[in-house]
Amino acid sequence: MRPLYSVLFFMSLLLGCQTKRFNDLISIFYKNTVPLVKTEEVIQKMQYQQPILLDTRTRSEFSVSHLPGAQFIEYDDFKPADVAHIPKNKEIIVYCSVGYRSERVGEKLLEMGYTKVYNLYGGIFDWKNQSQIVVNKLNLPTDSVHTFNKVWSIWLHKGIRVYE
Repeated sequence: MRPLYSVLFFMSLLLGCQTKRFNDLISIFYKNTVPLVKTEEVIQKMQYQQPILLDTRTRSEFSVSHLPGAQFIEYDDFKPADVAHIPKNKEIIVYCSVGYRSERVGEKLLEMGYTKVYNLYGGIFDWKNQSQIVVNKLNLPTDSVHTFNKVWSIWLHKGIRVYE
């Protein structure tokens, strides 16, 4: 198991045993190095500004479901060439399951000179928990969300939990 996933797994076990709320959980992982944007703000932005949505999870997570119109940019294998087609002043919203991996990618984007980078608060879990649409690899609406593993699945309250 990779070191990051080991830490996340053991933290989720610890927190899963307690009666912590989702917001308490994710606040532990955020470094607040990338501005946060909430689901309702993203919905508004999508109506008028057409931000770039970057899904920073694994290919298998993305295949199960992702935000409509999102592009796949894998956290573990991120390269500047992956985003070379995006203008530096374009608004970018990064997300993952809860926001940890996307914040790390967001930091890299900011270091590369991107000026309008935001991290989706609570990631795809919060998005789906607020009854927003996610689509599968065929771009068809689905209720399934990859929750990384069984322990993390407790934080998805709406939708079908998928994990390996």
